Amino acid sequence: MLDTILIAVVMMLVLGALLGLGLGFADRFLKVEADERVEKVTSMLPGYNCGGCGYPGCSGMAEAMVTKEVNTFLCKPCKPDKKQEIIDYLKNTPGPDGSTVEIKG
Repeated sequence: MLDTILIAVVMMLVLGALLGLGLGFADRFLKVEADERVEKVTSMLPGYNCGGCGYPGCSGMAEAMVTKEVNTFLCKPCKPDKKQEIIDYLKNTPGPDGSTVEIKG
């Protein structure tokens, strides 16, 4: 009886270790790099998440601008100085692939 419990515990420890190594491998080698410009642009937008631009919140709008899905600044509640700051940031900051984004005001 004690041998059976000991074998079960050892098997669970070995299985846990193997699965942990698999997860560690996946984290290190299968990671997708995110573009940090999306977070920066999201923080520069007003944060109202009004959807007036046609995207689901400010993060959706930021993602669309950074991925060049949209080339016109669509955020209506954004103040003109912040709008220009975002346009300049995207124009002067290259992404992971080295490209920049041109947004029309």
